[in-house]
Amino acid sequence: MTAPSPLFDFDDAGGVLAADVDGILRSAALGGAQIRAVAAAVDEGLLGRLTDMHPRSVVFVGTDARARSAAELVVAMFGGQAGVPLVSAPATPPWVGALDVVVVSGNDAGDPELARSIDAGLRRSAEVVVDAPDEGPVRAVSAGRAMSLPPRVRVQTRYVLARHVAVFCAVLGVLQRAVRISGVPPLAEVADTADEEAARNHPANEVFHNPAKSLAVRMQSRRVVFAGDSAATTVLARHASESLLQEAGVVAGAAALSDVLVARDRLTNVVTASGENYDPFFHDEELDGPAPIAPARVFVLSTDPDRSAAQRRTAALPDVELMSVIGEFESSTVPTVLEQVAVLTVRTEMAAAYLGLAGGR
Repeated sequence: MTAPSPLFDFDDAGGVLAADVDGILRSAALGGAQIRAVAAAVDEGLLGRLTDMHPRSVVFVGTDARARSAAELVVAMFGGQAGVPLVSAPATPPWVGALDVVVVSGNDAGDPELARSIDAGLRRSAEVVVDAPDEGPVRAVSAGRAMSLPPRVRVQTRYVLARHVAVFCAVLGVLQRAVRISGVPPLAEVADTADEEAARNHPANEVFHNPAKSLAVRMQSRRVVFAGDSAATTVLARHASESLLQEAGVVAGAAALSDVLVARDRLTNVVTASGENYDPFFHDEELDGPAPIAPARVFVLSTDPDRSAAQRRTAALPDVELMSVIGEFESSTVPTVLEQVAVLTVRTEMAAAYLGLAGGR
């Protein structure tokens, strides 16, 4: 436990590492390793039964918060261009059958809902892929019948979003002839991109050169709202909010950018307990009550290849930060949406870890 302190020095690498007694920075930095492990499993042929299959639908079942977010994220990224329906569900739907592929994801091998979803897909003769620890009831219900992709890189549960997304994308990659999704890079390349982002966020790198530290500093002592300018980034915004809550104890809002724009005036108004507008020069706490908290700062996540267009959409917000990979690096090549999602996931999770080490303030 780290005592809250506004004087926490993010650039003191030794102090940061000393405060990280639980190894949360390491876990947050292992998104690329998780993706690479999934790619290795696919190369070993663990999804071979799906090759040349033309399913009626692909159902992503997320039985916990991280898995559900991953399912919604993949459907948001690729559902509009897939040649077959991509469905996100909290449990195996009753309509699945022998023509469907069901990917069941979770992190608790003892979760009854996870085991029931696996069993339901198998009983209905669907091709079932299990993305969960291979132990306990999960192993008992799926052994010899389902394709299993258990986690090979152990991290804290709040950092497994990258693994779930990688498994879902791996299934779509094997089914490429049927789903016909273009522009999806090999998972090994996505892993490299995530590792590069983690390297930039290393504790030895100073705030000015460290995107995660810089993000954490801009969130300190502020009300925070995450907004997404698309269906996929709205899911990421919610995940970022959950990461802040779990890691730093910071309550942050998450919504679609359109909803945040509607609430613009409420986010920017700063009034005292008496209802008067706050003026720090004339404010007297004995007469006017305690000073109000700072106005909200909005962090807008975007994967729009046109950074200028993304900035124009946020122009109405007075205190806003655009979180976009576009234009950050020297390369003129626009990263794919999946690569951008991987970068933003690592960045927000590591920023939450840094903020947690600072005591959440």
